[in-house]
Amino acid sequence: MKDKGFLYAVGAYISWGFFPIYWKWLHAVPALEILAHRMTWSLLFVAAALAYKRRWQWVRPALKNKRILLTFFTSAFFLSVNWFTYIWAVNAGFIIETSLGYFINPLFNVLLGVVFLRERARPWQWAAIGLAGVGVLYLTIRYGALPWVALTLSGSFGIYGFLRKTAALEALEGLSLETAVLFFPALGYLLYLESTGQGAFGHAGGTTSLLLALAGAVTAVPLWLFALGARRTTMVTLGLLQYIAPTIQFLIGVLVYGEVFTRTYQVGFSLIGGALLIYSVEGILTARRRTLPGLVRVGD
Repeated sequence: MKDKGFLYAVGAYISWGFFPIYWKWLHAVPALEILAHRMTWSLLFVAAALAYKRRWQWVRPALKNKRILLTFFTSAFFLSVNWFTYIWAVNAGFIIETSLGYFINPLFNVLLGVVFLRERARPWQWAAIGLAGVGVLYLTIRYGALPWVALTLSGSFGIYGFLRKTAALEALEGLSLETAVLFFPALGYLLYLESTGQGAFGHAGGTTSLLLALAGAVTAVPLWLFALGARRTTMVTLGLLQYIAPTIQFLIGVLVYGEVFTRTYQVGFSLIGGALLIYSVEGILTARRRTLPGLVRVGD
């Protein structure tokens, strides 16, 4: 089961790593309209998956459970914030900063555990968080503003992942409820665009319309894989695997789309990279100590 969870998570992060290319193909479509299509087509995709698997028995109990509804309304909100920010940033030429957000994300997860689960962060974890904070502060001072794209992506996806990790529903069912929450506002907005002659679907060429329609599958499959992986692997494993997506995104931003990796970015990324190295090594050593009960810690 753990091996499958590992593979699910790897598949999700590799898929997300190549997302900039997909959204760049739709750069002529406004970010909010792309977001609405992602929401609409995602529900249609997961509904088809549920119909194929004949898994509808969870719907009525879930709709009667206020805690489940509140959880997935909240996760849907943070998911929509994350989607919109990412689409806008990619097409505005901030792919490097989007990768920064997902590099920060594992450390943000530690803070979530401390704040909401009353977990005790270990000394080296605090050191990693502090060093990452220095990196963010450096970028803020050098650019004269917070790296808000990175922080919004990190915060929104961190909270989303936390909610999905602790949610009552299984992966496909939870994704279905989330997309159902987002479906009607999104569909209403698309109908408004169509009625006012502003919609791209069916009017901006066959390729654009096909890409918008496929946004549902492109969106739902990695989320489904992520939810499956999150429920079947440890947080340490998820934390390490999260580096896959931003690394691919960073390389795409620099090598494919020619974004400039400035001296300021180099210093900021180095500080945050050092924080991630500390976090990763500490997590691996801690996990090894827990699986080797005969190993005596230094200082014991």
